[in-house]
Amino acid sequence: MLGPVRAWQGERELDLGSPQQRAVLATLLSRRGRPVTVGELVDAVWGEEPPTAAVSVLRTYVSRLRKVLEPGRAAGEPPRVVVSAADGYLVRVPEGALDVGVFEARLAEAKKLRAAGEVSAAGELLHTALDEWEGTPLAGLPGPLAEAERSRLHEERLNTLETRLEIDVQLGRHSEAIAELTSLTGEHPLREQLCRLLMLALYRSGRQADALAAYRRTRSTLVTELGIEPGAPLRELHHRILAADRSLDPSPAARDGDPPETPADLPAWLHSPDRAATSVARPAQLPADLPTFTGRQAELEQTQALLPEDRESPATVVISAIDGMAAIGKTTLAVHWAHRIAHRFPDGQLFINLRGFDPVAPIVTPGEAIRTFLDALDVPPQRIPVGLDAQVALYRSLLANRRVLILLDNARDTDQVRPLLPGSPGSLVIVTSRNELTGLVAGDGAHPLTLNPLTRAEAHGFLAKRLGAERLAAEPQATEELIAHSARLPLALAIVAARAAANPGFPLSAITENLQECQGSLDAFAGGDITTDVRAVFSSSYNALSCPAARMFHLLGLHSGPDISAPAAAALAELPLREARGLLGELTRAHLLIEHRPGRYSLHDLLRVYATERVHAEETTQERERAVERLLTWYLHTAAAAYAQITPHRRRIPLEPKHASCPTLTFTTHVQALDWCMTERANLVLAVHKAAASGHPGIAWRLPAVLWGFFYLRSHMEDWVDTTRTGLVAAREAHDRKGEAQGLLDLAAALRLSGRLDEAIDHLHQAMALYRELGDRLGAAIAVSNLGDVYIEAGELGKAIEYIRRGLVIFRIIDSSWSVGIALSNLGDVYQRLGRFDEAIDCLEQALTVLRAQGNRWVEGVTLDVLGTVHHRLHRHDEAVETYHQAFEAHREVGNRWGEGHTLGHIGDAYLASGRPKAARTSWRLALAILEEFSHPEAEDMQEKLGSLCERLPSRQPGPVVSRKTPSLAES
Repeated sequence: MLGPVRAWQGERELDLGSPQQRAVLATLLSRRGRPVTVGELVDAVWGEEPPTAAVSVLRTYVSRLRKVLEPGRAAGEPPRVVVSAADGYLVRVPEGALDVGVFEARLAEAKKLRAAGEVSAAGELLHTALDEWEGTPLAGLPGPLAEAERSRLHEERLNTLETRLEIDVQLGRHSEAIAELTSLTGEHPLREQLCRLLMLALYRSGRQADALAAYRRTRSTLVTELGIEPGAPLRELHHRILAADRSLDPSPAARDGDPPETPADLPAWLHSPDRAATSVARPAQLPADLPTFTGRQAELEQTQALLPEDRESPATVVISAIDGMAAIGKTTLAVHWAHRIAHRFPDGQLFINLRGFDPVAPIVTPGEAIRTFLDALDVPPQRIPVGLDAQVALYRSLLANRRVLILLDNARDTDQVRPLLPGSPGSLVIVTSRNELTGLVAGDGAHPLTLNPLTRAEAHGFLAKRLGAERLAAEPQATEELIAHSARLPLALAIVAARAAANPGFPLSAITENLQECQGSLDAFAGGDITTDVRAVFSSSYNALSCPAARMFHLLGLHSGPDISAPAAAALAELPLREARGLLGELTRAHLLIEHRPGRYSLHDLLRVYATERVHAEETTQERERAVERLLTWYLHTAAAAYAQITPHRRRIPLEPKHASCPTLTFTTHVQALDWCMTERANLVLAVHKAAASGHPGIAWRLPAVLWGFFYLRSHMEDWVDTTRTGLVAAREAHDRKGEAQGLLDLAAALRLSGRLDEAIDHLHQAMALYRELGDRLGAAIAVSNLGDVYIEAGELGKAIEYIRRGLVIFRIIDSSWSVGIALSNLGDVYQRLGRFDEAIDCLEQALTVLRAQGNRWVEGVTLDVLGTVHHRLHRHDEAVETYHQAFEAHREVGNRWGEGHTLGHIGDAYLASGRPKAARTSWRLALAILEEFSHPEAEDMQEKLGSLCERLPSRQPGPVVSRKTPSLAES
């Protein structure tokens, strides 16, 4: 990326495609393993005016990138590089595989070397880092993100150049630096630091007049173009050169190529007489840095950016507020960063543990903290005034005009911290807390940084630092399991690593077996004392909660889904929504809960275990069961409300009564309903299993029944089969005959669309018999008609006609117009497949009349698709295209993405048959992008069609054959 975007596999360079496709890859890479939503990608590539089909084109780019980056990936194997994540994608590449990452890592290492006094080594590393650049970053890429990233990287390169040149000058390499600095000041005449270095290099090379001329040029440019004078450092250097200040001469060591002990070009305020004469102590209270610290590079860069460059004094009091859940590593990061920058605060470093969440010792009051700091600053006890306000005033007076680093660890809240802030600029305050210190951010300008669990790569590096890379490499599977069981939480990883280090002869697999035996418990993460025991650390945060928030937290341990919405949490706790939101906010601020999307909350894996322990300890069995029932009932009734929008005229599912205190959501459009189902999909699937396991068979079979339309439209076949089978078993165990009949019907529909036709036929015969036994004529007729639908797929078209006609007769007798329209559509499809086109058109037109009268746009779209295929097979290509387009609009209107992809494929067939191969290719590509969203089997058909078109073999032109599966029209 430090030049044109290019990629290699081994020695072979890969073809990354068009500039827009490369822009997609660059956007994903720039996030360093974090997800990028589809909307963000569209904005990044096209800005405010994306093309109409931007999302489809984007998914095509992603599909192509996956093939290019993983040429050896087998069909059906999930991608490992460009991975789907929520509503978007992320890229997984190894550390060291991205030139930007390598560049930034070298910069960070160079900063550490320079801080440690290894100036020459730091300079060499910066030379190496800059040599990796190949010109303009992201050259040739369109889009606003590429432009912004180009600007950022360009600025980063210039800053690095300035630092490297500063080191060169510091090391006495004046002559070599002059030529490069002269060129750079010409290119960037407004960058005062470049001019400053050029002046210093010229002066030290005996060219005082040239140094003064360089100053005049820069001053003239600044005054002419910006109307400002040069800054204080540049003016000061100018005066010192005019005075031939001897301190500017290079030291003998620098002339020999070694760094001077005290560089003469440091800012003048560092040598001020009053600073040298001060009598105040310079405390150095930082705890020891962890020698095994690793990772957190992004967070360190974010904190480092808070300080000005070139060792300048901060113009204000800089406050960094680091927050996060217990055991996430806040103190470790804060201490490590403080040690890295301690040299920039020569007047001392103050540290105090405020014990905001200490499980044993009392919280430190602001007065106690102030007196501790005054002691560290060598204030005699008799000089410490009485009263907190007077002590704060003395403390701030002592810090005035000084540069001190203050680390306030484990703060409880803003009120505990605020009196400890300096009153004048130049100092840095680092605060760590398990709570979000919003008051400090809003009122005092603090810069917040929330820590998340380590990335997988960071967790691996964490273990490698403690156990050795060789030990991890010998047992890669066990290593991954250690990381998974520890949930990437630093304290848990440290406990596991300590156990492994204490037993070097034990295989790592033995430790993972112990963790597996303790699954669902925190016993495996008990440390040697209360500060390294995960359960005790969590308890100190839990005990600080209000009673209602503590109850909400432990009730969340009963929810088995990946996340939960505020309305669902309100139902779980039997609270009004407004009150529930307030409690969820308290848990989020305490970092016991993560609001990963607006209004959606999740628990860290180990906090989930802790919540489960607490709910079993603090709630009776009866109350736990009632809470689970409330939540499951809420999911069922809300899903039923969505069902009414997705399939408005379909047979209703009778529901069990809901709790009056748990109002469900309402939906006004099918789009809202589908979006809710998509968001809650994982929770809904788990709710079915939870209902079956917890003695709620009525919910277990009803929930998949009301999700019928969602599963169909979004082609979630595995979930559909899984949930309907679970519901069917639950109904049978409860001897619920109506539930069993509905379960048989639903499972048959899922099996049919999954291609398991024999099983579907068997289940429909059972359903047909059971409905007759129950006296349910409509249910029996649906089962009969659905049998005809399955026989269509099985190719037994004679049987299909027989069963569909039988069902059609019953539908007409009982006056079920909705079912009549569907049966006529199915019958027309059979006739189309048999080549009986007149009868097919007659049935399909009758079906459209009935469907439109009923407002059944869903099946209308599928019927139009079949009618388009009839026109196609009769070589009426214009009529076929027109009818297919009507079908596509109907699919889009009801949110039938599978139907959109299916019909786009047919449109491509019609275009090719009418001699329009380019239009066919476009349509098939759009179809492929949609079908790949669901990993649908028809995606392979589209790929084959596109491949045959590229080979330009007329004999292999795709014809208007029927697809392997037409969309299901049957009610179930």
